Amino acid sequence: MAEQGVVASPRRRRSSGAITLHDVARIAGVAPITASRALNTPDRVSPEVLAKVQQAVARTGYVPNRLAGGLASTRSRLVAAVVPTIAGPVFLQTVQSLTEALAEHGYQVMLGQAGYNGTREDALLEAIIGRRPDGIVLTGIMHSVEGRRRLLASGIPVVETWDLTDTPIDMLVGFSHTEVGRAVGTFLHGKGRQRFAAVAGNDERAQRRVAAFRARALELGLPDVLVAGVPAPTTLKSGREALARLLHGGPSPDAVFCSSDLLALGVMTEARARGLLVPGQLAVVGFGDQEFAADLEPSLTSVHIDGGAIGRRAARFIVDRAEGRPVDPRVVDMGFSIVERASS
Repeated sequence: MAEQGVVASPRRRRSSGAITLHDVARIAGVAPITASRALNTPDRVSPEVLAKVQQAVARTGYVPNRLAGGLASTRSRLVAAVVPTIAGPVFLQTVQSLTEALAEHGYQVMLGQAGYNGTREDALLEAIIGRRPDGIVLTGIMHSVEGRRRLLASGIPVVETWDLTDTPIDMLVGFSHTEVGRAVGTFLHGKGRQRFAAVAGNDERAQRRVAAFRARALELGLPDVLVAGVPAPTTLKSGREALARLLHGGPSPDAVFCSSDLLALGVMTEARARGLLVPGQLAVVGFGDQEFAADLEPSLTSVHIDGGAIGRRAARFIVDRAEGRPVDPRVVDMGFSIVERASS
């Protein structure tokens, strides 16, 4: 919404409430043309004016529109999707379903890779917002204060996915990583397992699953969970190395929860190399339920996430918002399931 006392411009994009150059100019106390010069040709304004405009930009989260001014009120027919990585398979089903569902309505997807540590996300979001797509689909909810402010200020429809929160930026479709960790702990305890371990990537969502897994073990009166951390994105090799660390000294675990199916494959490979029977001596549970999970020997128990359904629902959110239809509810919990196979 425009601030009190400011009349919204009739050219404001779809009456979205986006912060405009006029808002920045008003806050800076300069004319819009002067604010434009400060942003596009800063050497043509005084240092004092430049400082005022920069402060207004920082305050509002405004990102200049990189499209030609005459196109500002026209839909771009582009949707930006941001994933941590394209190296692993876990998000591919969501991206594919999102792309196909949007294509049915004449929208194209541009894909950005933010990394797991989030260091590139703010710069990537600034580049995306500046191109004014009709929607932005994000993986996860852990965004910086600056990134969140820019997304809110942009007025662009945003869908966060693969997570759950009571305070989404705009719309959300996902599931609870905390509930995943708790459910796996309950499942393994029900199988008679007593000594839990976890092999997990160092990304925030995996860490939340592990924290809940550990908390559930303590609730059940079990020893504290042994945890072997590995860098994200995770690999088969890091899974093998993590199990080797877990087996080095101290009591051996009888169950391992892995933050990805690829890690679980590495754990099972290392177990076989050491002569450990799966599931006889070691139960293994993965996350993601990738296609190969059912074809392993033994087949892998895994947490199933319907990535395709997440992508389709996110596409529906974006199309409805872009075409002026109401979105209710704005937060959808897609849930998850544990697919039991031979490894547990």
